[in-house]
Amino acid sequence: MSTETGRTGFWRDVLGRLRGWRTVDIVVAAVIGVAVGVVFWLWNIVWSVTTPLFVGFPPAQAAVYGMWLISGVLGGLVVRKPGAALLTSIAASLVSAVLGTQWGVMVIIDGTLQGLLPELVFLAFGYRRWGMGAAVLAAAAAGLSPAVRDNIVYNVTWPLHFQLVYGVIVVISSAVIAGVGARLLTTALARSGALAPFPSARG
Repeated sequence: MSTETGRTGFWRDVLGRLRGWRTVDIVVAAVIGVAVGVVFWLWNIVWSVTTPLFVGFPPAQAAVYGMWLISGVLGGLVVRKPGAALLTSIAASLVSAVLGTQWGVMVIIDGTLQGLLPELVFLAFGYRRWGMGAAVLAAAAAGLSPAVRDNIVYNVTWPLHFQLVYGVIVVISSAVIAGVGARLLTTALARSGALAPFPSARG
């Protein structure tokens, strides 16, 4: 009975947070998405330019992949409302697609998946834990999407050990760049006073 009561309380709290969205939450999530979407577009260029450097061992290029996974984690950490990670990630992917990318509209599908996975991690914590551990775990979860999908869609001709190494490096890169990076950026923004309307203003 106590377990059922706990579950009911958990979902009641999550739904309460979902209904607590404000206009400023939507605007800031969108702004973060747009800003990161521009970074994504620039990172597309970085990826293309650095590709020849990894011709000897292509999976190693995944070390820089994590930047593409920061939007959902950052949006979740800043806004701290159900759906913020997903909304921010989709917005970033839309901007990247509009600006132009070698992957076309597929980036929108990728952005949706890469926002949904960290969203599930934040949900598992009841939207109550926002420390470094939660950020790294959310980012690592986001990395699972390209770790699997890229090997199926883009790296299908690679030997299995290349694919496995690529997947592991993507997840690690995501945890470090998107997880640690987003957590540190949130702290810096909080200290600057930019997050005054949000609970994340406390860091």
